[in-house]
Amino acid sequence: MEFKTLLLNLSNNGLFMAVLYVALSFVGAYILDRILIGLLKKIMMKSTTDLDDKILEILHRPLYFSILFFGFSIAIELLLNTYELEPSVSFIVNGILSTAIIIIWSLALFRSFIILIQWALKKSRQNSFIQAKTIPLFETIGKIVLFLVAIYFIMLTWDIDVTAWVASAGVLSAVLAFAAKDTLGNLFAGIFIMVDSPYKEGDYINLDAGERGHVRHIGIRSTRIMTRDDVEITIPNSVIANSKIINESGGPHEKERIRISVEVAYGTDVEYVKKIMMDIALSEGYICDEPKPRVRFREFGASGLKLQLLGWIEKPEQRGLVIDKLSTAIYNKFNEEKIEIPFPQRTIHINKSDLK
Repeated sequence: MEFKTLLLNLSNNGLFMAVLYVALSFVGAYILDRILIGLLKKIMMKSTTDLDDKILEILHRPLYFSILFFGFSIAIELLLNTYELEPSVSFIVNGILSTAIIIIWSLALFRSFIILIQWALKKSRQNSFIQAKTIPLFETIGKIVLFLVAIYFIMLTWDIDVTAWVASAGVLSAVLAFAAKDTLGNLFAGIFIMVDSPYKEGDYINLDAGERGHVRHIGIRSTRIMTRDDVEITIPNSVIANSKIINESGGPHEKERIRISVEVAYGTDVEYVKKIMMDIALSEGYICDEPKPRVRFREFGASGLKLQLLGWIEKPEQRGLVIDKLSTAIYNKFNEEKIEIPFPQRTIHINKSDLK
């Protein structure tokens, strides 16, 4: 009977119950942190990836503090009721605890987000949206989003009316978007270029505006191209996104076919001319052995017979050099073999009656 009375008296004692709830919150947090989380870790060790282990390692601390602060909140309410303190005290204390929990969870979620992005980067393909160069972009976006969400919930915790703030933020966003429309255009174009991958770093590209060269860097805002004159050109991504792009390094390999057209006079031995051009192509070190070069008789021209030498080169930037070497060799060999390269001729017939 005395024990029941003691329990009844203790249960009616606000200070004792507050201390009890604090103790229970520590016990509950400890059980979650040591037993439940430990069990989950053993289960996740059987998985083929360490992603779940890393995320669990991050989230178990926020869970621990959530249970702990929940017990603190109940204990504070009991103390306030027992000693009849002002409601504002409870509001301030609970606001502080809630704010701390929101900050702790925001930091944990951001760290988990970064781990997910890095894991996705390892699993992504070359033309995937998630690349090493886009990681800073994801980090920035993640920070902004989590910061705004955390501020929103903190304001709700302190009973601050967020309607006016949201309206102001919407107007401010519209103004900033209009003022920075070119920057945003380049930003989104850069993201789409990375996703679509019309070219990659190291490719040799031509734009319809005339720019041509190797892609040195693909950024969020612009793309840098090194021209054949060793001049680096920075082109906004919005310009490239709306341009016709010829990627000479695209396809199954970087090899590119060149064509050299030539005319010989009527009456020339076509097979002999083919043999000369083929021998020159095979002797040229820049021409690939596979696919093999070939010579084609294309058409009967107005002034001569049109033939064309076709051959493959290893790199697109070698085109000008190889065409120069082959054209020079063909011209010199034709002169040596007395093979005539005709020039346009016109025969004029004069009617004598017109001269009278």
